[in-house]
This record gives sequence, structure tokens and C-alpha cells, in this order.
Amino acid sequence: MADRGGVGEAAAVGASPASVPGLNPTLGWRERLRAGLAGTGASLWFVAGLGLLYALRIPLRLCENLAAGTSSLISGLIFIFEWWYFHKHGTSFIEQVSVSHLQPLMGGTESSISEPGSPSRNRENETSRQNLSECKVWRNPLNLFRGAEYRRYTWVTGKEPLTYYDMNLSAQDHQTFFTCDTDFLRPSDTGRDTNVLVYIKRRLAMCARKLGRIREAVKIMRDLMKEFPPLTMLNIHENLLESLLELQAYPDVQAVLAKYDDISLPKSAAICYTAALLKTRTVSEKFSPETASRRGLSTAEINAVEAIHRAVEFNPHVPKYLLEMKSLILPPEHILKRGDSEAIAYAFFHLQHWKRIEGALNLLQCTWEGTFRMIPYPLEKGHLFYPYPSCTETADRELLPTFHHVSVYPKKELPLFIHFTAGFCSSTAMIAILTHQFPEIMGIFAKAVLGLWCPQPWASSGFEENTQDLKSEDLGLSSG
Repeated sequence: MADRGGVGEAAAVGASPASVPGLNPTLGWRERLRAGLAGTGASLWFVAGLGLLYALRIPLRLCENLAAGTSSLISGLIFIFEWWYFHKHGTSFIEQVSVSHLQPLMGGTESSISEPGSPSRNRENETSRQNLSECKVWRNPLNLFRGAEYRRYTWVTGKEPLTYYDMNLSAQDHQTFFTCDTDFLRPSDTGRDTNVLVYIKRRLAMCARKLGRIREAVKIMRDLMKEFPPLTMLNIHENLLESLLELQAYPDVQAVLAKYDDISLPKSAAICYTAALLKTRTVSEKFSPETASRRGLSTAEINAVEAIHRAVEFNPHVPKYLLEMKSLILPPEHILKRGDSEAIAYAFFHLQHWKRIEGALNLLQCTWEGTFRMIPYPLEKGHLFYPYPSCTETADRELLPTFHHVSVYPKKELPLFIHFTAGFCSSTAMIAILTHQFPEIMGIFAKAVLGLWCPQPWASSGFEENTQDLKSEDLGLSSG
């Protein structure tokens, strides 16, 4: 069954409804009091902390050190805001403001303007068109789950598996699929009838697949592909590939790949990783990293490794789900090719096929990270495919639920502003604490540092005079 391939939180769907929170009997007064105290624990600790600070304000000389701590507080707030903004939006706030507002004022955009017919403008237009096609959202071909199953998942886990954006796209798909431009002329339009027929037959095939009637599902899918070959946007061949893998009909899988794994046709994770699985199957059983490093790779092993590298370049998020380095969730109804959503949809139903072939996951684990050495700058230049689109993270966050940690590729490094702010905040706070605890030692240290920077006698004497004046003032205030 395809729906048994999910792991992690998706396994909770089969739990009993009796375990759903909210069905416990009425609590007694002791339990309600304990729950109320537990809920107000944070507020009580906060009030207690404020009272402690007020009581120790004189011994700790908080009022006198308030001015010294203000800069540290401001630096800390700036650092926290920068860190939060970067993790939420994927970019530095200071850097974004500098590029968006300061660069145009300084005339930085003039050099980027090119003539309408220039080669650079043509390259930019081609890149933008490619980015738009790469960031197109597709309907998940393996959307075998229905509303009742998603609702049961919500009852058991208390989490919503689908986003409003995903469900809104599904509503738009149905509205577009079952209507035609000529409905106002002929209610029984032929095009609409064809769409309804294909949709019903495809759903029947998917239901048969889910019920374990694999051969019946394969027959319906083959008939659909023969009768309606133009409807390739439905990706029925991906359903057929998964069903044939369940039957372990690997020659038939290879025949389907020979037709659809063509350079002129759009690719998907199902096509690329299924091709890698078939080539891995021929060598994975006897593959050993120690033996391969000693005698080298054979021709078949090289082909398998290259197929894995090709698949990883197309979608680098899949291996962590196949190797169970990251937990799976219920797949969404729409996916973004080369994105995390497509990786979840593929791995959820195909993980069992990789596990069935002995040594396949071992070979994948040993070789998949080697892909990144061939494409050190994936956003600028690819090896076998176009550069990796930079819009996948934003689209995947719209398609995937909030409790899922979206996989991001390539990993973004923290901007220089965050490193600088963190260092400045930490050093300022450390100097303030040391000066408060060891004023004499820090005074000697400051004198030595000033002496290194300003070795002139007048600077040293001036510093000593200022230090004596400060000490005199301090003594006068203490005696008063």
C-alpha cells in the first residue's frame, strides 16, 4: 500500500480516537488549581524577578550603572532583531535596507541598466522566464489522501496538515478542470466531458492502487495514457511508475522511463530518482565502500553514482527523507518541483521501494553528498540542469504546514551584519561587567591600551589627571 510508506508523525493517523485530547472527565478543584498555577508560573517568576531587582538596586548600584548598560542593551536588542528577521525572511534587515534604499540614492543602479537589445538583457529575460517556470506550483500526482484522512490526522495530532494556500489551489484546480470557455454556449461541452472522464478514471486507478489492486490500477493508467496522450500535465506516468515499482516490474519501469525521461520533457523527482534506483539496483547488493576505494569503481557503479548525482542535483532535499535523517509529514496536495514539498511527496510513497532493494540506501548514503562538489554555486550555474531556483523556500513555506521545518538549499550563511552585531554586543557587555566588578584592574588595562595607541607623554599625563579627577569625585560622593 502506498499510504504505508509514511513515517514520523504521519504514523499517528492510525491511532485510536480515544487518545484525542479534550475527552478527559471533569477535573477536580485540586487539579484545576494546579493547572492554574502552572499556567501562571511564568508571570509569577517575572514579578519575582522584578521584585528582586528592586530590592538589590542599592547594593548592585543599578542606577549608577544604568548609563553603562544602555549601550549593551541596545546592541543586544539589535542583535536579537537581526537574528529573528534573518530566520523569518532569510535575509538581513540592515542589508536589505542598504540595498533597497541606500544604493539607489548613491547611484548604484545606473551600472545595472542595459540596452533593450543587448546580450545581457536577453540573458536576464531568459533567466527570468526560466525562474517563472521553475517556481510553478504543480498538483501532486500522488495525492492519494482524501479530506477524511487529513481530518483524522488533525484529530489525532492537533495539527493542520494542509495550508489554506494549498487548499485554495485545490479549489481553483477543480473550478478550472470542470469548466470550459464555451459553457455559456453548450453546457455539455466536449472538452469538459473529456476532463471529467479522465479525472474519474484517474481517481479510480488511484483508489485501486490504494486498495492493493495494483494490476487493475496499472491497466487503467495504461489505457488513459493511450487514449489521451496530450494530457501529460496530469503526470499519470508518475502514478504508473510507482505502481510498477510496487509490482517489482523493473523492465516495465525502464520502458516507461525510456519514453518520459527525455531531454525535451520536463523532469521530476519521481523520474530522476526512479532512474537512479534502477541503476543502483544492478550494483547495490555487492557494493562496499572499502572495496570500491581499494579497486576503484566499475562501469556499472560509475553509472549508478552518476545517476544518483543527477537526481540529487535536480532535487537535493530528497536524500535526507530517504535516509530518514529527517522525519516525513503527510504530503501536500500541491508541490513545487525541485523543492522540499516535492521531496516529501516523493519520499512518502517511494521510500518503501528503496528499502526493498538491498544496499540501495547504503549506496545513496555513500555518494549523494558528492553532488555538491560538482556544483559549488548552484544558484549561479548547474551541471546537468538549470541553476537551482532561488524561489523554492518562499513557495514551500506557503505549501507546507508551519510545524514542518522547511529544508533550504543551499544553506544560507549568516550575513556580516549579524556577526558584527553579535561581536559588538558581546564585547560591550563583557567590558561593562568587568569594569563594574574590577574597576581598578580595568583602569590599569585601559591605561595600558591607551599608552599603546597614544605613546606621547602629554596623552599619558592627561589620562592620569582625568583618572585622578574621577577618583576625587568618586571619593567626594562616597563621603557625602
